[in-house]
Amino acid sequence: MSSVDSRTQLAGHNRLELLVFGLGDDQRFGINVFKVREVIRCPKLTEVPKATSAVRGIADVRGHTMTIIDLSDAIGAPRMTAEQIAESFVIITEYNRAVQGFLVHSVDRIVNLSWKEVMPPPSGTNTSNFLTAVARVDKVLVEIIDVEQIFSKVVGTKEEISADVLHDVRGLAATDSIALVADDSLVARNQVRNTLKQMGLEAVLATNGKEALDLLRRWADESPEQLARVAFVISDIEMPIMDGYALTTQIRRDARLKSLYVILHSSLSGVFNETMVKSVGADRFIAKFHPDDLARVVAEALKNRPRHLAESESP
Repeated sequence: MSSVDSRTQLAGHNRLELLVFGLGDDQRFGINVFKVREVIRCPKLTEVPKATSAVRGIADVRGHTMTIIDLSDAIGAPRMTAEQIAESFVIITEYNRAVQGFLVHSVDRIVNLSWKEVMPPPSGTNTSNFLTAVARVDKVLVEIIDVEQIFSKVVGTKEEISADVLHDVRGLAATDSIALVADDSLVARNQVRNTLKQMGLEAVLATNGKEALDLLRRWADESPEQLARVAFVISDIEMPIMDGYALTTQIRRDARLKSLYVILHSSLSGVFNETMVKSVGADRFIAKFHPDDLARVVAEALKNRPRHLAESESP
């Protein structure tokens, strides 16, 4: 719990810890330590018939059966050989309410960074590179993996709202309502946008917290009528430049924005997320991504928005 608490405090101060690892050459990659359960030597793998090439098998780790994904293969690099697998490591992670292992060649260390030091990939970078951000660590460029994009490619995700849920949530939004969506993952942004579209909501997209905050402030300064159309803000938590916690804090500090309904979502899960969500003043937290759950939370936001506005504007 002390480890969880310390990392919660990092996130609350727009900081993160990255686990830096290698995939067979001098190139270095990173993954948020929040998402990592443990790192182990590759256990015995059992092949899965007809699985995609990136799925190298399943393994039993302390009584828990999990899928092992060859991260090199998943991002388009050469597939690991049997000899390389024998010397490899598995980073066991929890994403989107499931536990899985990523097969990597080497694991370096953990580094502590400010999100301000983490930049989006350079413009013109091919999205098939599976990067969500880059950071410079000791003069070495570390590429941060877009895990949502990998899961979409390797495992696939459900993107349609179930018929019974859609029946309950459709039509709640005013015809001119919009939602501001902030997420550094291209796949995650599109998943959220598609879910909102099924509910009849238009989404305006931002790639990080600062971009979203700048847009809200510009609307407040130049287009109050556009700001009035915002039914809610839905933001990822882990983003470069400004994370979702910092974005929420800034929204609550701005008198023009503080009444906005804010939903934070993350592939991370746990009590520490719920605690931090409350401390920064967000209205809801949801673990991503399941379209039915997102639709229900959005419906709740639409139903509560008038009351939420009244409470925030009362003396």
